[in-house]
Amino acid sequence: MKIFLIACIFFLFPAILFAQEDVGKLHETAKAFMMQRDYANASLILVRALQQEPDNIAIAKDLAFDYYLQKENDKGIKVILPFLDKSSVDDQAYQIAGMIYKATRNTKEAENVYKKALKKFPQSGPIYNDYGALLYSANDKNAIKIWEKGIEQDPSYANNYYSATKYYYIEKDKIWPLIYGEIFLNMESFTARTAEIKDLVLDGYKRLFAETDLLKNLKDKNLFEVAFLTVMNKQNSVVFGGINAESLTMIRTRFILDWAQDYKEKFPFYLFDFQEQMLKQGLFVAYNQWIFGSAQNLAAYETWTQTNNKDNADFIKFQKERIFKMPEGQYYH
Repeated sequence: MKIFLIACIFFLFPAILFAQEDVGKLHETAKAFMMQRDYANASLILVRALQQEPDNIAIAKDLAFDYYLQKENDKGIKVILPFLDKSSVDDQAYQIAGMIYKATRNTKEAENVYKKALKKFPQSGPIYNDYGALLYSANDKNAIKIWEKGIEQDPSYANNYYSATKYYYIEKDKIWPLIYGEIFLNMESFTARTAEIKDLVLDGYKRLFAETDLLKNLKDKNLFEVAFLTVMNKQNSVVFGGINAESLTMIRTRFILDWAQDYKEKFPFYLFDFQEQMLKQGLFVAYNQWIFGSAQNLAAYETWTQTNNKDNADFIKFQKERIFKMPEGQYYH
């Protein structure tokens, strides 16, 4: 009898080990399947991993997101909802829940999720961005208030600048598509969205200088906006040749010098400090070509980079070696 029991334990032991396989390895395997877009195999493994560690929020998030990618939203919301009340919850869990509710057109529950998330994570840029997108999809113009709050609370998160830039461009605002758009370009410099925003910023400058007097209508403008327009208005004489990379380099060079003299101490603003730094380092021409030259005429810009190889190489090196982050406390809208 003892021999029989020992034999049973011997043969069952590998199965027990397999059942208790390292959850971390299971998770990594599942993530590899997700990277390959094999979502069915990923969820199969994640379900088993979560059974072994039912409080593992990282696994739960990936499983819920995997179900979302498979459009099995009922399964996804059942996985993620119990974790929203746990102490280990993070803002990403709320993001996933919001995405699933949005996918099922359950706008009310999605909004409740975002509001609940912001009570716990009032500085979460991703939540503000997703909440604003939800409102905007419902044609609710309060979306911009949410994106603005995201910029104020989490100034180094890029997506709220992207969303706000597009909103203000559509609304024909003369100032903020330029400022927010350029901040975004420095945060996210090498994506399809970069090219999109470059076009908006270039066109935004054309809109700005379509007026011969930028100060003729200052109604509802705050002090920072008035200062911005006052300094830009001084550059109106430069635009007689049109708005292009060359004229904008001149306009913006003069703007930096005038701003530094008159408003830098009153309105500290890292974007303008960053421009001043590039001007001092001899990189400002290449920087403006990168933004406006590439948007205006890509073939001409490529010719410029070849003709000015060293200047362009120095700028690209500088660009790749630094991380652009807006500091807290420099919010003026």
